[in-house]
Amino acid sequence: MRKSRFTEAQIIGLLKEQEAGLPTSELCRKHGLSPATFCKLKAKYGGMDLSDAKRLKQLEDENAKLKRLLADAMLDRAIGTPLVRETMARVVLKDLLGKP
Repeated sequence: MRKSRFTEAQIIGLLKEQEAGLPTSELCRKHGLSPATFCKLKAKYGGMDLSDAKRLKQLEDENAKLKRLLADAMLDRAIGTPLVRETMARVVLKDLLGKP
């Protein structure tokens, strides 16, 4: 995931500036944002205070970590299952054929 140019505190500050009456176009020009980016930030962080934004970021990071762990576990299982079957088949065949 791409790192934001702005911290959560800065984003909350931008939204508070806009709520205080600064026109969106002027705010975007002042901080080098496109209006579309500002709308995305407002949709994501609108109505939050700083602690809420930090908690959201923490949960997003934790969710990404858990998704990676799940993908790794699924891959290990997908790769490991055929190997276990092959190994068990060899052991059973050796036992049946009486080979050491």
